[in-house]
Amino acid sequence: MRKKLLGVTFLALLALVVSACSGNNAGNAPAANNPGNTSQPAENAQPKDGGSLIIAVGADPVILNPNYAGDRVSLTIDQALFAPLFQVNNGKKTFYLAESLEPSVDNLTYTLKLKPGLTWHDGEKLTADDVVFTIQKILDEKQNSFLRGNFVIGGKPVEAVKVDETTVEFKLPQVSPAFEATLVQVSPIPKHIFENEADIEKSIKNSTPVGSGAFKFKEYKTGEYVTLERFDNYVGGKPHLDSITYRIAKDTNAANLALQNGEINIKYVDPQDVATIQATNNFEILPYSEGRLSYVLFNQNSDTGALGKKEVRQALSYALNREELIQVAYTSSDYADPAKSFVTPDGLFHTNEVTSYDNDINKAKELLKAAGAEGLKLRFIVSSGNKAQEAISLYVQQKLKEIGVEVEIKAMDASAYGEKFVDPNAKDFELAAAGYIMGYDPDAYSILYTTKGNANYSHYSNQEADSLFQQGAGEADAAKRGEIYKKLQETVAQDAPIYPIAYTKTIVAVDKKYGGLEEAVLKPVVIFEDLSKIYLK
Repeated sequence: MRKKLLGVTFLALLALVVSACSGNNAGNAPAANNPGNTSQPAENAQPKDGGSLIIAVGADPVILNPNYAGDRVSLTIDQALFAPLFQVNNGKKTFYLAESLEPSVDNLTYTLKLKPGLTWHDGEKLTADDVVFTIQKILDEKQNSFLRGNFVIGGKPVEAVKVDETTVEFKLPQVSPAFEATLVQVSPIPKHIFENEADIEKSIKNSTPVGSGAFKFKEYKTGEYVTLERFDNYVGGKPHLDSITYRIAKDTNAANLALQNGEINIKYVDPQDVATIQATNNFEILPYSEGRLSYVLFNQNSDTGALGKKEVRQALSYALNREELIQVAYTSSDYADPAKSFVTPDGLFHTNEVTSYDNDINKAKELLKAAGAEGLKLRFIVSSGNKAQEAISLYVQQKLKEIGVEVEIKAMDASAYGEKFVDPNAKDFELAAAGYIMGYDPDAYSILYTTKGNANYSHYSNQEADSLFQQGAGEADAAKRGEIYKKLQETVAQDAPIYPIAYTKTIVAVDKKYGGLEEAVLKPVVIFEDLSKIYLK
């Protein structure tokens, strides 16, 4: 998928993160901040240096550049290639490239100090110039970074100013409680590599990326693997492992077999496959909350034009039952909680007490008739091999048939699905199964639900929602801000640009011969925050 959230995949921290993420084994969404359950069984074996790790991914990466990555695969690989400034887990910062981040008394200036002696993978120094360059390129409209919107506050851009070689000041046009959640998304890119590139997103230099993360690029063979090797000068300390290979495994069943045979060491696992993998007794099965929303997207930009009517979207929603969908797609409520709001429970000011249209076939038929939209024919795109998406599409097909709506399911490989999902001009589908991870600050969702949002894949537009997002981003009083976002959640729910299904858990299987999992920190979208900590026992 293309940047952003896959199904969004977003953002990563998205806070963004978008990605975008659509299901447990492929996915788009921006990065998020809460690591979920990171408790691990006691590890008696001592760590040793050396060895390799093979991680299964569901598609080729879209782009190996953190200014553009939004799909789960690109974000996962970029996490190892590009070190972040800092991360936030359970409300606490872990500093990587940054040594400190301090706001001014008036909260209009944030001063970032980098750690001394930082280098890029090619040996060049990593300095404040690289941080300023990265922010400038994110803000440059010609560079098309989906992160841009989060660095524009009240219609004005954040200004990044170099103070000295290790100090950057971020000057905000107005107070923004969401700014730290925005900055946590940033992993600097090297100025000396990209400063003369007219279009960074399309630059050939992304094919051999130079980063500052725990592992450096070695080789990429399309459709087969991406291999990284240890970076000895990593800011977090020399990694234990010699290399990491991301094996591109588009066929879920074949990948599960490779996992059981020891050809793969880490893989996302669908709920339907947990028992089989667990029976081998060779894997730690780690379910954890990513702060992820699973939903059905209504593409208002499709050439039928039907989904542009709010009443039609409401009617389609009335035909569905989220409790049934959870059982069909996730096998158990243990892995998914019913969702009604577009904000996930890990987010500030989340409420599930909003309007919901579901489980009323008669009402669905009435609305379709009143809208003059009877006998609709809709196209539903899914990522082939994604069991949750496939199950969702089949269920929706069956339920919409009961209200006289015909649904054609169009399965495509993960890469093609991702590209189609995020194409702003795609008109040849009406429905998609998707998901996203956006992080803890609700301002991050503005890229999805404002009229000009960079990741507004449903093409939703409501001036009241736009205004509420703008008010919430600039409101310093927490109580007032909470009321704004609660009203916003209700406004969007009434308009039904999506059908929220569930707040889902992600399940990861990790070969028991590896240790350091707790120190590596389970992380939304990217599996682990810091792969340098993982070792062979």
